[in-house]
This record gives sequence, structure tokens and C-alpha cells, in this order.
Amino acid sequence: MPSTAAAPSVIRDQTHVTLPADTNQARGIADFALDFMQGTIGEPDAAVLKRIELFHTDAVLCGLSALALGTNAPTILRQEALEYATAKGRPGATVFGDPTKVAPEKAVVANSSAVREWDSNGTNFGYNPRLGNTAGEFGHNDFYPVVIAACQMAGKDGATALRGMLLLDEIRGRLAEVFSLKTYKIDHVVHGAIASAAAFGAIVGATAEQIESAIGMVVAHYIPWRAIRAGKQLSDSKGASAAISSEVAVLSMQRAMRGFIGPKDIFRNPEAIFRFFEPTTEGKDRWTELAPSPFDLVLTHSGDDFAVMGMHFKLGLYEHQSAGALQATLNLLSEHPELLSDPDGGAIKTIDILAYEPAFGIIGNPAKMDPQTRQSADHSMAYIVSTLIRKALETKKLPAGGADCDEAWKALMLDPHDYAKDAIFNQKTRAIMQKIRFEHGGAEYDRNYPDGIPTSLRITDSSGKTHDSGMVMYPAGHARNTKADLEGILSHKFRLLGGLAVGDVGSTLKRFENIGKKSAADIAALHDFKIEFNPIEI
Repeated sequence: MPSTAAAPSVIRDQTHVTLPADTNQARGIADFALDFMQGTIGEPDAAVLKRIELFHTDAVLCGLSALALGTNAPTILRQEALEYATAKGRPGATVFGDPTKVAPEKAVVANSSAVREWDSNGTNFGYNPRLGNTAGEFGHNDFYPVVIAACQMAGKDGATALRGMLLLDEIRGRLAEVFSLKTYKIDHVVHGAIASAAAFGAIVGATAEQIESAIGMVVAHYIPWRAIRAGKQLSDSKGASAAISSEVAVLSMQRAMRGFIGPKDIFRNPEAIFRFFEPTTEGKDRWTELAPSPFDLVLTHSGDDFAVMGMHFKLGLYEHQSAGALQATLNLLSEHPELLSDPDGGAIKTIDILAYEPAFGIIGNPAKMDPQTRQSADHSMAYIVSTLIRKALETKKLPAGGADCDEAWKALMLDPHDYAKDAIFNQKTRAIMQKIRFEHGGAEYDRNYPDGIPTSLRITDSSGKTHDSGMVMYPAGHARNTKADLEGILSHKFRLLGGLAVGDVGSTLKRFENIGKKSAADIAALHDFKIEFNPIEI
């Protein structure tokens, strides 16, 4: 069904649509989603579509390996989804590794949970200085299962799926640039849930009014607080947050399509999160329904200026705030191989790390010096860096090649086994951790975030000589890194994780390569392959 015409105050040009703060932005997002998915607007460059394809493949391989190794939340949610099989002849969506058609919201919660479990897929930092939008909200490429489920429900092909994934990342990525949820202790997945409702609805045939209702329901009924990420040892809720929010987004969209009417104009609603936390009027007038939202929203429809082009890849399993420290460590170990001369790490006396807030607060708090679980270990700067060094000591000599240590990234890539119980309590790793001092670098470091991941690392050797990495801004995997062989390192990552989950990695990868050229039948059968389950204690 064609969308209704955009309001006159909405600004369109050859590449962008601007939804001003004094317009109904929920309806504007709905109109944009419908126009983009129907091809009324939108000619993204080939490089943009390639980027989306890489992020999607990355997400899938993360998910498959998390399921194969028996991680808790993905296993539970996948089993739950398979209990919601649809009636014969009815449309449905599929979970990874099974052809059974199930309720779409259940396929989405299962697959998104698997994708996110390792915390190893794509990341954004909500940073767009060109527009002055630097709210700096985090976000991750956790939501592609929403689009695949929608395409399976509606019988759409791979070109539709690729376009839908781009749409979803554009909406959530631009919201992350203009509104910092974490400032108010709200979890970053809210932006992804809004985008999920819009993308799912636009693919399965919702009207603009229905999409607006679904977005209103998501924001009014389902706001997750960052309590899910608080505490000394993290729970399943941390990894499953995006999955649960995408589940309710799909559920809200289906309810709206059945006639349920949710709150309208939610971005200007004075008692919804946006204006409640950032009032656009003062005193008693702050509660007026006529006031604008706190931001203009600019969405790209054509060219190469899409939000996804500023998103970052993780080259292994680690919290994204540690990427600068990992690059600095590889640089120093490659330049000074004598630091690896003692297999027990005796050539290294101390390691000093300086970084920005929020990295210091998130992965440097005292509790992270003694992680007891995988979810806490992968959010511990000390553990992540020490594990990389331990692996380097075991390798004895880092391989050469690449301006940003391409071969070293591959050889030492942190994988799920580096967060198993025996690895978390490895004595050598724990001994290296005791040599680490992680401090806030101060104003200079904070100024350079989130443009980069400003981190410096100094290793003092056993003779007292200090080796300084200098400030690392754009480690390999960062959107503004131009040195690393990104596709080569990602290919290694895909095969490493795929090898943990399937017998024939090559044929599985072919399912997800060139997804834009897949038929509707291919998308329907996208997850119809066998996962080789081999649970470990992790």
C-alpha cells in the first residue's frame, strides 16, 4: 500500500530526508520506511550495500557459534521459539539451523539473542560531526533477524532484505546520533526497537498509521533500563536485551496491523522518554503537547552517507571500548618481539593503559579486575588485554604483514574458547592482569571520543625500559581505519566462528554472500542447514 504524502514541513533533497523537531517524527519515520522499501526514494551506493552484507554475515556467524557452543540465553530462546510453530500453510519465520516456521517475534528473539551473545558483532558510537549530532549513544547490529523474519513472512527476496537491513540501521544509527539514552540510564536497544518496528512494518505491508502506532507502543510500554548491565557479574539479560526489545517491536507491529491503536506522535509526547528527559519547554509549559522533540532527525536515502558507513567491526570477541588497547598491544608486541622472550611473561614488568570515559567506567571498574563469568570477562579491559598477551606468549613470535598487524589480528583473534571457564581462571592470564594499571586519560582522551577510540598503552620491560604506543585513534575494524585489510581479517573471523558451528563453513558462507541476489525461495530457506552442537562450559 503506498504511503501517504509527507507533511510539507518535512525536508527532502536528493540524498536525505529531514524530519524537523516540530513535526510528527514517528509518522515521518513511518513514511520514510514505506517510501524507502517501496523504492519511491533511495539509491544507495554499491559500497553501502556491501557494508550491510558484511555486517549481516558477521552477525550470523556470531550467532551460529554461540548456539553451537551451548550458550544459555540463545539456547533457551531457540527452544522456546520452536514451541511456537505456525499452523501448516500459515506464514512464519525460521530460527538458525532449523526449517520449522515459527511465530516471527519468536524467531526474532531467538536469532537476535544468538547474534548478540558474544558481543562480537558490529557497533556504532552515535557520532556525526558533519551535522553536529554527537550524542554518542552506543548501538549494535543486532536487529537483522527482524528483517529476515519480515521477508520470510511476506515472501520477499534478498534485495528487499538487504534494503530492509540498511533501513533499520539508518533509523537506529541516526537516533543514536541525536539522543543519548545511556545518559538517562536507559538501554541503547530502544533505538533499535523503534527501527525494528518501522522496518518490519514496511516490509510486511503495514500502513504509515500502523507503523506510527507500533513505534508509540514500543516507546510507551517497553523501555529497558541499564539495570540489565549493572552489577559485579552480568546476567543473561545483558546479552538478550536487543533480542527482547526486537521481539516486542515485532509483536507491537503485528498488534497495530490487527487494529490496536498505540500512542501517536511519541517523540513530542511530554511524558515519553525524549521530552521527559530533555524538556523543550520550561516550567508548567514543559508538559504541553505542542512543543517540539529535542532534535531534528536526518535520514539518508541515497548515495554513500548512510549511518552504517560509520559503524565498526569487532575483529574477535571483546568489548568495543577495548579495541584501541588491543591495537596498541599488537603494535608494541610486533615492534618489540623481545617482550615475548619469556614464555611466562617475565620480560614484561608493567602495563599502563590510558583511555577515555566511558571506556574507563565500563571496562575498568574494580570489579572487572576479577571477572568470574564470561559476560564480565568480555567487559574487563585487564582480562581482554592480558588474554591477548597470553596468546602472543604462546605463539612466541607474531606473524608479519599488514600496516595494522593484519596477520597478528588473525593469529591472536580472541574467540569463544578464550572466555571459557578454564581460560577465565588461567594462571598466566591472571598474573598478567596484576601487571596492568588502567587509568582515565583525562580531557585529551575524552575530547577525541567518539571520533575515535583514543587509547594509549605503555609496556615497561624487565630492564626498566618503557615502550609507548602513543595514542591509538582508529584501530583495525574502526570505520575510519584505512590501513587494515578489513575483509581479509573478517574472512578469517567468519571461518573461525563458522568452524565452531557447521561442518562445511564454505557452503554455509555462500548462503549469506551476495544476499541481495537471493530469490524469495532462498530467503525462505536461509536458515535451513545443520548446526553441529558441541556445548562447552562457558
